[in-house]
Amino acid sequence: MGKGEGLEQDLTTAQFEAICRLDTCTVSNAIETFHVRLRNEGYTRGIYPVFEHLPPMLGYAVTGRIRCAGPPPVGHSYFERTDWWNYVLSVPAPRVVVIQDIDPDPGLGSFVGEVHANILLALGCVGTVTNGAVRDVDAIKLTGYQLFAGNLAVSHAYAHMVDFGEAVEIGGLAMHPGDLIHGDRHGVLKIPKEIAPQIPAVAAALLEKERKVIALCRSQGFSLEKLRAAIRELG
Repeated sequence: MGKGEGLEQDLTTAQFEAICRLDTCTVSNAIETFHVRLRNEGYTRGIYPVFEHLPPMLGYAVTGRIRCAGPPPVGHSYFERTDWWNYVLSVPAPRVVVIQDIDPDPGLGSFVGEVHANILLALGCVGTVTNGAVRDVDAIKLTGYQLFAGNLAVSHAYAHMVDFGEAVEIGGLAMHPGDLIHGDRHGVLKIPKEIAPQIPAVAAALLEKERKVIALCRSQGFSLEKLRAAIRELG
């Protein structure tokens, strides 16, 4: 079986769109109710959204590892490693490109700039998550393609693909091909597929409980006794 083969989309269109309308904080709260992982796991740290104004991003991970500090063994440009595009298409759309910069000092050069962002858009990708750098952000902003990165860089330096279709780690989060990735201005998290179909309903129930607490705090009938009861409902 080749890299990415056998991966299937696990959500209906309606379920996918419902999750995509949720912010990452709400999705995280919903995941916590299932007790499938620790509350301090499942999300990135130190990886920042470049375009905070964009709506939440949701897609299936396509993974790769790059280096930027030195030239590739063969050639001088990442465009000479076009075989990875075939792998990208083997993962269900929409796709989130997850790139780990494995240089000792990540972020010296950028793998994704204006040209590569447009290539990835054409390949059904909705965003890139990397511990390294991105560039050409003004031009990419116009496309609606989302970027999460450790920093910005002027040059692509010697950015080149080392391998792809394997597990990577970005901001403390391990990701595998086909993982369901959600991101917005708060950061990036991984949604366990076994509970993903239930996330919209659970999130809706949690949001309703939160609205009751907020309404109580703003009401004339506010009291600590009522607040304690409402907070217990949040669980």
